Amino acid sequence: MGPAGARTVALVVFSQVVHWLTIAAIPLLLPLIREDLGISFTQAGLLSVATTLAYALMQIPAGYLADRFGPARPFFVGLLGWSAMCVGFGMVHAYWLALVTLLVAGAFRALLFAPGLALLASWFQPERRATAMSLFMLGGFSGSILLALAGPLLAERFGWRAAFIAFAAMGIGAALLFRGFAKDRPRTQPPRRVAPAEVLRLARFPIMWVCSGLQFVRFTVTTAFNFWVPSLLVADRGLSVPAAGLVMAMSAALMAPSSTLGGYVSDRLRNPPLVIGAALAILACTNALLAAVESVPLLLLVIAVNSVFLQFYFGPLFVVPMEALGPRFAGTATGFGNLFANIGGLSTAYSLGVIKDHAGSFAWGYAGVSGVCLVGVALAWILARMRRDAVTK
Repeated sequence: MGPAGARTVALVVFSQVVHWLTIAAIPLLLPLIREDLGISFTQAGLLSVATTLAYALMQIPAGYLADRFGPARPFFVGLLGWSAMCVGFGMVHAYWLALVTLLVAGAFRALLFAPGLALLASWFQPERRATAMSLFMLGGFSGSILLALAGPLLAERFGWRAAFIAFAAMGIGAALLFRGFAKDRPRTQPPRRVAPAEVLRLARFPIMWVCSGLQFVRFTVTTAFNFWVPSLLVADRGLSVPAAGLVMAMSAALMAPSSTLGGYVSDRLRNPPLVIGAALAILACTNALLAAVESVPLLLLVIAVNSVFLQFYFGPLFVVPMEALGPRFAGTATGFGNLFANIGGLSTAYSLGVIKDHAGSFAWGYAGVSGVCLVGVALAWILARMRRDAVTK
């Protein structure tokens, strides 16, 4: 990797840091946002549903745009558009306007994910791609740590709106910096454009459906933790928003190296399904305990273990379709799988809010998430058999 590649990789990771200042601010500051807008837990869940719905529907188009035109341009548009809409979110006072703003913002955010992963992977050798993809999440976790430490303090002093708008303005600056200095990797031969009809052919590969099922599981678990645990800590355990921020900062600090470590382990073992299945088995246990444990110190231990394995299998899961279909479909295959991931995410964001409003507790919700993890373990076993059969043919 030359200077251009190193600069581009660094800018993608930096853009993720800044982007996550806003995406992580919504759940962390949700108790303040709920109070300001006067909404229930169910309505708060719909805020996540709005942005996740648009994000999900745009996954395949975003991947297709990355494959057809190169990933750098859609990544820039996505970061700029998301950040601009977040400025708008910080200004609205009507609940329905907040929903509409986040719906549009989610469409722009989709242009960050598949193009960003494809751009990072393109600058690394094939045997290092799981590690490369984990760098994408490393940037996100770094942003989460900064947000968790600074966000509640800034919100207490200046209000959540001023803090949120300031983070969004930083995203606009990062987008302009990316536009000026990042670039797609030069191709050694003229690119063969991906035709729209070829996108539909991805559905013919059974491995894509297994990976998509695992993606559904992945983001179900991730959303249940990232979006609702801050509210669980404040509403059910009586912590203040700054204290919940410190807990989420600890969580993000544990997630950051675990994502890279998981990618490294997968690359070394050459066995992504093993890493995926083992991580989901542990997550099944931690999610069963999240809302059941009453002791705060013990709950912090459960959160810590959950955080280590929540993104441990991120790189391995995204590298499998690329391994099976080749780099030409990297963006589209990533978007295909992430579509199903976000269906899981939006259903979880809404359903846990409904359960909290009606049952008065998150316990049944997290018990359901634990069951979803066990389904993921079974899918990882199926994926291992499919990869083994492909190798022996």
